[in-house]
Amino acid sequence: MEMLVIGTVGEIWRYPVKSMAGERIASCAVGTLGIPGDRGWAIRDEKAGEIRGAKKIPQLMRCSAHYVAEPDGSSTPAAEITFPDGSKTRAGDKQTEARLSELIGRPVTLWPIQPPDRRDFYRRSAPDNPDMLVELREIFGRRDDEPLPDMGMFPAEILEFTSPLGTYFDVCPIHLLTTASLAELSRINPGANFDVRRFRPNFLVNTNDKVTGFQETAWSGRTLRIGEARIKIDMPTVRCVMPTLEQPELPKDPSVLRTIVKHAEQNVGLYASVARPGRVRVGDEVALE
Repeated sequence: MEMLVIGTVGEIWRYPVKSMAGERIASCAVGTLGIPGDRGWAIRDEKAGEIRGAKKIPQLMRCSAHYVAEPDGSSTPAAEITFPDGSKTRAGDKQTEARLSELIGRPVTLWPIQPPDRRDFYRRSAPDNPDMLVELREIFGRRDDEPLPDMGMFPAEILEFTSPLGTYFDVCPIHLLTTASLAELSRINPGANFDVRRFRPNFLVNTNDKVTGFQETAWSGRTLRIGEARIKIDMPTVRCVMPTLEQPELPKDPSVLRTIVKHAEQNVGLYASVARPGRVRVGDEVALE
């Protein structure tokens, strides 16, 4: 099948704890559930009764996490968490849950990925605001004069559960972003810092001159060869409030989301599933079917 080379793998990221800053790695073995260890841990808000990320708990973005042992996909190793004050604890320690509860201001627990048959564990609780329009505008960071995303584009599972069962992903196992989109955002709004860390992709593709602007958002339904793996592009990544939030070395900046909503039809990046597992390394060729 003919493939169009669009660039190379510029960066590979995994996020040991959902919504905390992640770690760059040089290579990974992409499996059917993405990069081993990606979103291996997550915070459960015990007052709300559900798994939650930075959309509801923005303080998480000020923490970072890295694995103390290399994940192999069979279990979730411990992760070391660095708090905003520089102190460190490990996921799995009760001390860590106490520290996180203190930081967040409400009781939380920290959980490794649970089996998919624990449906009640993954089930969404009642929204904080009974007015769903207000609730959605808060989650997606939309002003009253900005459109909300079409919720019908999301899998039905995501509306009932906080993530696909047996994972802590927002929608899909792979999230990909191109330098072309980041460059276009910077061109439109040069006063903002569109650092890749704001967008939390697994793969940042250094695109060549065949890819310009927000071209990636038109690739839904197509296949990418990325290193030895093939991924099927499922949908554009609808951006929420998270890229605007403060995190290490990056200040809070609502203009990031204003630019995306106004100029990029609310989408930057791609959600994808794994069509063929394989190893991916920084520098590997990326080609579009």
